[in-house]
Amino acid sequence: MKPSLAKLLVDSAGQFPHRPAVRFMGKTTLYPELNDWSNRLANALQQQGVVQGDRVALYCINSPQFMASYFAILKIGATVVPINLLLHPEEVLYLLKDSGSTAMIYHQAVEKAVVAIRDQLQDVKTMICIGDGVMPGVLSWQKLVEEADPSPVLVSPTDKNDIAALLYTGGTTGLPKGAMLTHNNLLANVDSVVHALHLHENTDIFITVLPMFHSFGATAGFLSPIAAGSTVVALPQFAPEGTCKTIQDEKATVFLGVPTMFAMMANLPENKAADLSSLRFCASGGAPMPVSVQKRFQDRYNVLVYEGYGPTECSPVVSVNPIGGKCKMGTVGLPIPNVEIEIQDNQGRALPSREIGEICVRGANVMKGYWKQPQETVNVFRGEWIRTGDLGFLDEEGYCTIVDRAKDLIIVHGINVYPRQVEDVLYQHPAVAEAAVIGIQDMLHGEQVKAYVSLKAGEQVKSSDLIAFCRRHLGRFEVPRWVEILESLPKSGAGKILRRSLRDLHQKGRASS
Repeated sequence: MKPSLAKLLVDSAGQFPHRPAVRFMGKTTLYPELNDWSNRLANALQQQGVVQGDRVALYCINSPQFMASYFAILKIGATVVPINLLLHPEEVLYLLKDSGSTAMIYHQAVEKAVVAIRDQLQDVKTMICIGDGVMPGVLSWQKLVEEADPSPVLVSPTDKNDIAALLYTGGTTGLPKGAMLTHNNLLANVDSVVHALHLHENTDIFITVLPMFHSFGATAGFLSPIAAGSTVVALPQFAPEGTCKTIQDEKATVFLGVPTMFAMMANLPENKAADLSSLRFCASGGAPMPVSVQKRFQDRYNVLVYEGYGPTECSPVVSVNPIGGKCKMGTVGLPIPNVEIEIQDNQGRALPSREIGEICVRGANVMKGYWKQPQETVNVFRGEWIRTGDLGFLDEEGYCTIVDRAKDLIIVHGINVYPRQVEDVLYQHPAVAEAAVIGIQDMLHGEQVKAYVSLKAGEQVKSSDLIAFCRRHLGRFEVPRWVEILESLPKSGAGKILRRSLRDLHQKGRASS
């Protein structure tokens, strides 16, 4: 295995000198050019005093500059700290301080947020802006790359457990925790993903609209394509019609998305659709895929969607339905090469097929631990197994089904209600575009079920009609007591519906009533 994650780009630049590494806004960057940019920026960072082991924040839209910066940070032996573009400035400040970042590379698109916290960034000694920044004392990314030494840079990790990336996760239950992903973790996961997806050297074209700051978008959306010599078409934001058109125009072969993206693309009006026949396949992750959404997308575009799974702590890919093999809707497939899944009870005992327990994972892809949180690290590990906090089961063939997050489980009169089961029913209603279910504390019942939905364009339906629809398909204790219709549901930067925000919304509604 390669000693440094940065070697992925170095090797592909040598192997594919005429291959486009990335296309962005109509411009093409070849592999050697992307590698050259990363060398120049690496030398510039060293000139600014950034050394091996330092943390460097990367606060940037999907772009060639993000990719070159990511590899430049790795090349000098520093650690990449990707920043979610949708965070509030105060949340960005927390990540910068908690990680101890001494440098930050940011895009002009987020400069307003940087300005808001600039006075509190005393420890961030080097700031570099991609684009036309206006803050004084900030270096120009373009100027550095034009003027810096182009000599190759590649500082080898001192240990296989050196941290390549610090990805913050778990903010739904408190302050975010930094998952320490080593060079070994990410290289192992990239190697497994390349094999699992049967990436075709020198031929695949990826549409990467998943944010590169996100673990799924990083590992599957640009690190694995770079390792395979594929082309990344980088999109800075998701728009269903525009994404479909880009797939058609670029003759893309692979599209990665989260369920909400597939739902929106499947719901496009007929005159807004596109020809997606160039795609070999689509892959979905980040959240459970409702079977009705998967069927609707596949029927409309005649392209298979292979659902997969993986938490950030696992670099992140753990499983996927076998590409070109047996695809079981409603499951997240089989473990990818060199990764193991076991379903365990509360005492850590392995459960037999079909029994629901906690999904636990073992493999070289599993993180080193949480940054500066030794007790949280101890709590999440059971020997070599990491506890994901997700509930699920394995069938007789080893396919994994996620039932729900353990913390999202709703208990009504002592009976378990899994939000995903209720959401799957709501997605079957012809008017529903998005659905999310939460538990509401209740003195009599313990908890009650509440659903939030958004509707497809032009559709109208009453909450009472949706509750009646659920009664026809669910057990009495599973039927939502309340259904609230919103214009859209709150989502994370990766497009994942945020139940946490819906709980906050419910509390605000109670406070004002």
